[in-house]
Amino acid sequence: MNSNPASRLALTTVLSCAAALACGTFTGCSPRDTGEAASGPPRADLPIEYALLTAAPKVPDPIIRSTPAHVIVDIEVREVVRHLADGVDYTFWTFGGNVPGVFIRVREGDLVEIRLHNHPSSKMPHNIDLHAVTGPGGGATSSFTAPGHTSTFSFTPLNPGLYVYHCATAPVPMHVGNGMYGLILVEPKEGLPPVDHEYYVMQGEVYTAGRYGEEGLQPFDPEKSADERPTYVVFNGAVGSLMGDKALTAKVGETVRIYFGNGGPNLVSSFHVIGEIFETIYQEAGILPNQRNVQTTLVSPGGATIVQFKTRVPGTFTLVDHALSRAFGKGAVGMLKVTGPEDKTIYSGKIADLNYDGSALDVIPAASTSAAPPPAPEEEGGAPASKEVRIERGRRVFQMACFACHQMDGKGLPGVFPPLAGSDFLKADKARAIRVPLKGLSGAITVNGKPFNNIMPAQPFTDQQLADVLTYVMNSWGNDFGTVSRDEVKAARAGGP
Repeated sequence: MNSNPASRLALTTVLSCAAALACGTFTGCSPRDTGEAASGPPRADLPIEYALLTAAPKVPDPIIRSTPAHVIVDIEVREVVRHLADGVDYTFWTFGGNVPGVFIRVREGDLVEIRLHNHPSSKMPHNIDLHAVTGPGGGATSSFTAPGHTSTFSFTPLNPGLYVYHCATAPVPMHVGNGMYGLILVEPKEGLPPVDHEYYVMQGEVYTAGRYGEEGLQPFDPEKSADERPTYVVFNGAVGSLMGDKALTAKVGETVRIYFGNGGPNLVSSFHVIGEIFETIYQEAGILPNQRNVQTTLVSPGGATIVQFKTRVPGTFTLVDHALSRAFGKGAVGMLKVTGPEDKTIYSGKIADLNYDGSALDVIPAASTSAAPPPAPEEEGGAPASKEVRIERGRRVFQMACFACHQMDGKGLPGVFPPLAGSDFLKADKARAIRVPLKGLSGAITVNGKPFNNIMPAQPFTDQQLADVLTYVMNSWGNDFGTVSRDEVKAARAGGP
């Protein structure tokens, strides 16, 4: 038996396709049906409607009709190169062009007709297994579709709830790991209670041959997949997909409902929103609110949950997989930005900053020194990268890996993480500023006259990422400390501890 993972994957795919042809489940051989006639079981009594499908984090509007309909769901499978992380691309296999796949919203008792179109540019056959389907393979046996073909089948959703769907073509872990998963909500006949905001968030793993942050178009690594060692664990298909101007939003006093799924293919998620409590939770994505006041909820691969809470104070609330190395080392982190009036009785903010013995701290103004002249711009592919471009790249790296400790405003956490904004420590010694994130730092330091004694671990950045993020920090929040080049980082890395 061949033990090579790539060979095993290829062999499994060939055997799966051959088996499908032999048993008659390969339904993608006929030309794509371009007509409007419904192809499901005859239900002349049902009105026909086309499902509104949305890309994450958006959710289709709640269903307001009180009777069933014949709902046609058109999904196009595309294999596309998309952004995975700063400087990193990946060839995703998608339901609808994005990861996760389109959000499908139907009603209990509808006749749902799935039309799966595999784009002619695809290299692989695909199908769809919807966990909401009562039937063989969740529809997978009826939807095996070759490139350039369309498969159609129908089902009646008998059980309301929130369900995962995914590709079930062999090798299944590869198809799912490449982004082929999404959510379908089967609303109960009576509907769900109204809320102010509904959001679609889905966790998934990506297994790249290169290490985390390694730039370029990354290929799938079958060995990492088989060993369940993902390079990335992300929300909505990419590092930073819910950060900055892509963050979820709400106002104080509004109710937020998150439809959260775990595409996997392998890891259990520990979903948590830092600074919020799930006041109502539909465990395992059933439609009965069966638990309240939950801090962190487990979501199995191929599973989902519905969480709900009311926002009560303003601020930025961080979504994470509370297996925290995934959040702050692999990308499973996002943001919910809440605006509105403060309520100091609920959350006061910091009201004192004292020495350990209770005595007052002396405030010493930051030193003022002149910034060193910036080095010549680096050369990338024969063309210089502008300072503005490098600052923007660095901003994305900062949001990916640095903000949790040093905060989005660069002010850090008093007594714990030193500020980067207006930092005399950062400004005084450029070589040291490069060396600290590159090789780590522990022990007592003084920043702007205040003592800090913590550990800064070495960061797993590439030379370019570190140069960019330092350039961003040195030119943000009022800083004007020059720039850092890739060659300077490379020289510091070669210089030893």
